[in-house]
Amino acid sequence: MERTALDLWVGLFVVAGLAALVVLALKVGNLSTYNMSETYQLQAYFSNIGGLKPQASIKSSGVLVGRVTGITLDTERYEAKVMMSIDQRYQFPKDTFANILTSGLLGEQYIGLVPGGETELLKADEVIKKTQSAVVLEDLIGKFLYSKADGS
Repeated sequence: MERTALDLWVGLFVVAGLAALVVLALKVGNLSTYNMSETYQLQAYFSNIGGLKPQASIKSSGVLVGRVTGITLDTERYEAKVMMSIDQRYQFPKDTFANILTSGLLGEQYIGLVPGGETELLKADEVIKKTQSAVVLEDLIGKFLYSKADGS
């Protein structure tokens, strides 16, 4: 009887540990914080998306408002076309800016929406016209080094 009770406690401890790992994986993957309720689709074009990936967060003022649903290359414009799913509760003006930002210095990339001042709102399947591409760290270092070389 003593051995069975010990095995039961060890089994419960292992199950609790696995459950904690699943919760941690969901938190790290940023998948547990977004409730997929009613959504509408928006699109934006970027000349460089950096490390942006599908399922990346879309935030406005730090609040999670949606997710990136797809990324393709538009062969007519030769730009990255980013499809976004935005929660129906959040409506944005037509002159909203979409910026690709980075969490921290080398963290994950996400899209930040900065609302404009226009009264007319974006509708489903419309394109956000004002975008700013990702800042690529290698490009910044290259510009810095070239500017130092020119200054000598």
